[in-house]
Amino acid sequence: MTYTSILYLLLFLPAVLLIYQIFPDKHRPKVLLLASYIFFISISGKLLVYLLLSTMSMHYIGLWLSVTRKDLLVKEQTAEDRKALKAVYAKKSRGILFFGIAMQLGMLLVLKYSGFFTGSLNGLLTLFSSPVLLPVFRFALPIGISFYTLQAISYLMDIYYQKIEADENLGRLALYMAFFPGLMEGPICRYSQTAEALYAGKPLMYKNVTFGMQRILWGLFKKLIIADRLNMLVVTVFDKPGPNHYSGITVIAAAVLYTFQLYADFSGCIDITIGTGEMFGITLPENFRQPFFSKTASEFWRRWHITLGAWLKDYIFYPISLTKFVKNLGKSSKAKFGRHLGQIIPSSIALLGVWFCNGLWHGTGWNYLFFGMYYFTLILLGNLCEPMILKITEILKINRNAWYYRTLQTIKILPIIFTGELFFRANGLGVGFKMFGSIFTGFQLSTLTDGSLLKLGLSLKDFAVVTLGLIAVLIVGILHEKGIAIRERIAGWHIAARWGFLYAAIVIVIIFGAYGAGYIPAKLIYAGF
Repeated sequence: MTYTSILYLLLFLPAVLLIYQIFPDKHRPKVLLLASYIFFISISGKLLVYLLLSTMSMHYIGLWLSVTRKDLLVKEQTAEDRKALKAVYAKKSRGILFFGIAMQLGMLLVLKYSGFFTGSLNGLLTLFSSPVLLPVFRFALPIGISFYTLQAISYLMDIYYQKIEADENLGRLALYMAFFPGLMEGPICRYSQTAEALYAGKPLMYKNVTFGMQRILWGLFKKLIIADRLNMLVVTVFDKPGPNHYSGITVIAAAVLYTFQLYADFSGCIDITIGTGEMFGITLPENFRQPFFSKTASEFWRRWHITLGAWLKDYIFYPISLTKFVKNLGKSSKAKFGRHLGQIIPSSIALLGVWFCNGLWHGTGWNYLFFGMYYFTLILLGNLCEPMILKITEILKINRNAWYYRTLQTIKILPIIFTGELFFRANGLGVGFKMFGSIFTGFQLSTLTDGSLLKLGLSLKDFAVVTLGLIAVLIVGILHEKGIAIRERIAGWHIAARWGFLYAAIVIVIIFGAYGAGYIPAKLIYAGF
């Protein structure tokens, strides 16, 4: 059962909504928790034990952190004791936090990464002609482990930094970890954002349900009409015959269309997730904000997978930046190299940690680590060059806020995005470099006119449908960028126009969605991460 399946849309979700509404307020959180576990079991079966273990350990370690702090505060008698007691608390709580994080990461590392690490180590041993190789184990992964592990770690760290209090209600924490709309692809929520609302048991409201339906329908439009249709060409180019069979034009087309597929698939799933939460009166954090309107690589990642970027900033970048070593490096760098480099040198260490974790989080392959280092390099270069660019634009009297300058910046960043996604999707880092190289060594303009692109799984009709779908996404993106609340505008229409629009949208998705004979069933892409 997935968010785009008939079973989910026409049976599971309506049944949960109905049962949720029938039950009194105090029992509604139990309905959501039970529905979430049923949803999890429908995909991962007995692997639910990992989610339960993660939830239980997070709960008790959070309480341990809280009790440790309270015990020390009780012991505090005089002002002279304050500094010593704080040091004792810091040391003890830091050990508890590291233990809690080790438990959460330990499950993730063993289940998801042990095969990658041992396989890579065996490759190194083989290189040195070692007669001994390590056994490589492959484990079944529970759905959403990369997402709910980060939620558990954020909960523990927020308690440690005293941003929140430890929750004694295990049921509320269990629902925070398992809420079924966000299990497969996020967004990555913080306890302070959703836990209380999830457990409030609010009754269903007409506006919430209708707005949620609209958001779900928009997600299905992007997923079924654009992403799943493009999957035919993407699979053909990246997976089937191999990159050496194609010209540079074909590889460029595949990289561009895969980027659009990934966006339509992931953001479409997030639309369904947020729309489902909205039906229950729960506001889940947005994960996308028109990323293709970005002007720099760093801005792109402030608009794409927003909750992952925010998590990495708060729990990787800032903790590394505040370490004694990085602080001392910053002071010495400013003294030797001036203010600009003095800020960039220490921050680059934290930035390296962020992008290493970003690449590793996405998958078990060297291409994912390369993807992280690719953006680390781009953002670092952008930071280094910013004073020079600012000076040049001042000399040339270029208004950096002018529409033409911003448009050129957006056009400039698009090839950078497409190149990154080429390596991200390639079946291995070596294949990625071969495909990238073919852009320059096998570039043939005749590919555009000889019909080659129509032999990769998509007909002219398919290309037309995708183009119209992307135009619709572009128009909606422009309206959102201008701050226009589309659903509020639709809500102001006459009831006949509103429901006529809704039914027309449903018909469009049914007619033009890519499913059935002739199409490759497309799994939710980020559910694999």
